[in-house]
Amino acid sequence: MEEFAEYYGMPSWSVTNAFRVLTRKKPLEDSNESKLAKVLSAFDLTALGIGSTLGVGVYVLAGEVSKQYAGPAVVVSFLIAAIASIFAGLCYAEFGARVPKAGSAYIYSYVTIGEFIAFLIGWNLILEYAIGSASVVKGLSTYLDQLCGNPMSSFLGTHMPLNIEGMGAYPDLFAFVVTILFSLAIAVGAKESTRVNNVFTMLNLGVVLFVIIAGLFKVSSSNWSIPKSQVPEGYGDGGFMPYGVSGIIKGAAVCFYGFIGFDCIATAGEEAKNPKKSIPFAVIVSLAMIFLAYFGVSTVLTMMLPYFEQDEKAPLPHVFRINGWHVAEYVVSIGAMFGLCSSMMGAMFPLPRIVFAMSNDGLLFKFLGDISEKYKTPFKGTMITGMLTGILAAVFNLSQLVNMMSIGTLLAYSMVASCVLMLRYEVDDRRESRIVANGRATGLEQDRPCALWRRIFNLNGQTVPTKQTSRIVTYSVTLFSLWCMVFSQILTKFEEDLANVTSFDGIKLVLGTIPLAVLLLVISRQPTSGVKLSFKVPLVPWLPGISILINIYLMIKLDILTWIRFSIWIAIGLAIFLAYGIRHSRLRQREQRNNSIAMMRDCSNSALLGGQENSKYSNEVPLILMHSTS
Repeated sequence: MEEFAEYYGMPSWSVTNAFRVLTRKKPLEDSNESKLAKVLSAFDLTALGIGSTLGVGVYVLAGEVSKQYAGPAVVVSFLIAAIASIFAGLCYAEFGARVPKAGSAYIYSYVTIGEFIAFLIGWNLILEYAIGSASVVKGLSTYLDQLCGNPMSSFLGTHMPLNIEGMGAYPDLFAFVVTILFSLAIAVGAKESTRVNNVFTMLNLGVVLFVIIAGLFKVSSSNWSIPKSQVPEGYGDGGFMPYGVSGIIKGAAVCFYGFIGFDCIATAGEEAKNPKKSIPFAVIVSLAMIFLAYFGVSTVLTMMLPYFEQDEKAPLPHVFRINGWHVAEYVVSIGAMFGLCSSMMGAMFPLPRIVFAMSNDGLLFKFLGDISEKYKTPFKGTMITGMLTGILAAVFNLSQLVNMMSIGTLLAYSMVASCVLMLRYEVDDRRESRIVANGRATGLEQDRPCALWRRIFNLNGQTVPTKQTSRIVTYSVTLFSLWCMVFSQILTKFEEDLANVTSFDGIKLVLGTIPLAVLLLVISRQPTSGVKLSFKVPLVPWLPGISILINIYLMIKLDILTWIRFSIWIAIGLAIFLAYGIRHSRLRQREQRNNSIAMMRDCSNSALLGGQENSKYSNEVPLILMHSTS
């Protein structure tokens, strides 16, 4: 057992020491100068966020959600999804102002929660971005193949078939080559790759604007009020909300995934010129523009054609084809190509940055984080992750893995919102004095013993956070997250079977809401940190709390197979962490170095004291010798 403790850097084996090792935190202010080139402006970051999010979603989601879930009320579904995304986006914006380092939610959790959770989040993000990139390039390959008459699938399916269950029908060589080319473009330099992305994004936005303006000439408000008698069987009751409120909520859950991708802005923080201002600006502006694009396209789409006649796979070319606008059909098809390229660039850009951040901290293999002297980017890590992504896109059938991208993103969103709460109420260890500017005593004077309920609700009027108040917030956030899982199960009844909800279900809903409100009230009563930031999330803790609830609710809605596949991926990550990461962690090396310095200082002090004692007696020896010789 002692050898085991020594292997993992613990003085002795105990639960306390193990917990300390797993929860060691990265300093909020890192004095190490970044090796990455700071070349990205606020415009570059905004374009990166728009490009990574406004890809295939704008060309598919509106038709799918309107036909299957919400009808013309798809605009309301997009509004709900946008509000939920903005909640998460504001939390990312505050962290961008606090921790302008490459790594996104990984760095955020490393600073606030600890090394173990940070590794799980980072490992999770690698899966999210790899699958996201592979699915986009697969979609690009399939779309181009269909546009040209399926020559690639016919040739490769005949000459190079893959008769393996769970994989594609053939190795998609085009997807692999395109992935490698995009990886090379990203590896050459952040500025050069963002210039290409800016061009794709501007063209993509131009096509979206074209769709909205051209579609306005063919809209009819009657398509939002179709009577039930004219609606085919299986497509709801007609009108603006043919599937009811439950349909709008289900549609919002699907639309929420259309906003996934803006978090790539935070991963580029270390390469931003002024990250504390440009990251919050880019997150908020990109989400606002994405919502306007989705809202405008879905409005025009459902007004041009009844919701039950929409094409689920390619709604925009379909609606222009029905109206006889073939030029607009081809313009939209070309725009989809640009949108997919932009989405792919946005999905691939953060992946090597996450790997770089984890490798730089010693949690992943060191060579993955080596910075190229020529390009000032993690060249090796970029090409290796690009090759892995290309293999995924070429070999595997990704239709069953799309949900895994969602579970990774939602978990990251929840962790970031939790971190915002913990950091907002943390103890400011950097204050040397125990007196704040207003002259009130802090720390030991205010942290005096009192009744538990008075401490929980801060009835003593404490104004400066202490370890005790910070601990109360941590426990409250943990309990809040756990109760959100229970509350999500209660909400599921209202979503799936609203017509048959009983009064007992209503009582359960009310009783389930009370603990959530009480826990947020307890958090709100605690004193906040006095750290000055260029951007702060408003309405803390209520807004981050709602964000956590929405994210956990959407995670609960995912199928069991997604959770099983996710667990397998996490098990692989745990093996790497326990075998390599925990031993090569830079924080562990720093602790060992500090302990060595402390031991040397203690030894030198002991030697100094021992030298003084010896000198006391050494002065007497010559006198004794002189006396004896005389």
